Amino acid sequence: MFVKVGRPGSEQVAWAADRATRSPIWGRGGLELAAIGAGVQGSVIGMDFRIFVEPQNGMSYDQQLRMARAAEDAGFGAFFRSDHYLTMGGDGLPGPTDSWLTLAGIARETSRIRLGTMVTAATFRLPGPLAISVAQVDAMSDGRVELGLGAGWFEAEHAAYGIPFPPLRERFDRLEEQLAIITGLWETPVGQRFSYPGKFYPVSDSPALPKPVQQPRPPVIVGGGGPRRTPALAARYADEFNMGFVPPDRTREQFGVVRAACQKIGRDPDAMVYSVAHTVCCGRDEAEARRRVAAIGRDPEDFASVGVAGTVAQCVDLLGRYAEAGASRAYLQLMDIDDLDHVELLASEVVPQLAR
Repeated sequence: MFVKVGRPGSEQVAWAADRATRSPIWGRGGLELAAIGAGVQGSVIGMDFRIFVEPQNGMSYDQQLRMARAAEDAGFGAFFRSDHYLTMGGDGLPGPTDSWLTLAGIARETSRIRLGTMVTAATFRLPGPLAISVAQVDAMSDGRVELGLGAGWFEAEHAAYGIPFPPLRERFDRLEEQLAIITGLWETPVGQRFSYPGKFYPVSDSPALPKPVQQPRPPVIVGGGGPRRTPALAARYADEFNMGFVPPDRTREQFGVVRAACQKIGRDPDAMVYSVAHTVCCGRDEAEARRRVAAIGRDPEDFASVGVAGTVAQCVDLLGRYAEAGASRAYLQLMDIDDLDHVELLASEVVPQLAR
């Protein structure tokens, strides 16, 4: 279904739902954007939208489940959550929830929406047990899981819960080994064994079980703004590269670095999904948008303090710029877990957009 909307002072933008499949491992459906017209290199750019929350700031399992169900009912393709143990604002009550335990529960109480982390820290879990946990949640969800994996960056949460926090170089070394082991365990054929001569995580003669429902494996997401190691790891191991919380020009630049990293190892850069993540505060009018900005502790007079904020038309314009920068997917970070009307507004007026 396509409906048209005018972007103020620019070309028209058409929004679409139920994206056609893009590749055997992607093409899971969901809401999507197609920007059409001048300034988009004469092509149609599709962007599917996902809901993304930050439970460490104070969200119970029940609140996360309500949000996931609201996102599913509204037609969003995925519900993602961060993987942190310490609040980054406020008292954090009732306290952190484990990401994969939470997603396992949500998997059993939803039926269509995809589930994942943005992103799990490699410092939190050993790669073998993490591969088992994610494969199990994939089975519990009948093949709806995706794994975002990063090096870990928030030193305070490691100190707060007794988790070792190595220097940056070692964290990236560990991330590389984890990516190799997790994907290797999942992709090893049944009946064969997997070994890996890791410095930090040596694996010997593993039966590489259980297998995830998705074959050859669940999608893996890597993201970040580093100039060398992050793009190289994404090119080698990831199905999706995510660039969050930066302007469109910086996003375009980093996508280009990742595309070059893919070409360097002989991978088709177009085989990668390129995505963005941004905090969103949208309103039917400016007053409603300001209320949403204020509700998450930002200056209600400064929409620029939030990644994508303002009226429906303003949010459409901002998201369209990321589509033009090369993003085919956007994670809409909603900081107010109880504002389910926000989910409905985004689904009904930003994503498929009212006809004009």
